[in-house]
Amino acid sequence: MRQYTYSRTWEEIEDMLDKAEKHQNWHYSQLQDTKNTKKRMKHMRNYKALEGVIKSLRWTLGDRSIDNPLE
Repeated sequence: MRQYTYSRTWEEIEDMLDKAEKHQNWHYSQLQDTKNTKKRMKHMRNYKALEGVIKSLRWTLGDRSIDNPLE
């Protein structure tokens, strides 16, 4: 059985969203700057993973443009 505390504030969620967006932008810039295939794959994988994190956080905050964070 899962036990959720629901103790996060809106400010904490917004801060996490800001951090995730900044981290995603960093991965994007690293992706653009490297020619090494393995490094490019790593940055693309992390970029795409953060896409899901950002979408979920925006959904949590009530972003009307996101109906379902799983799609």
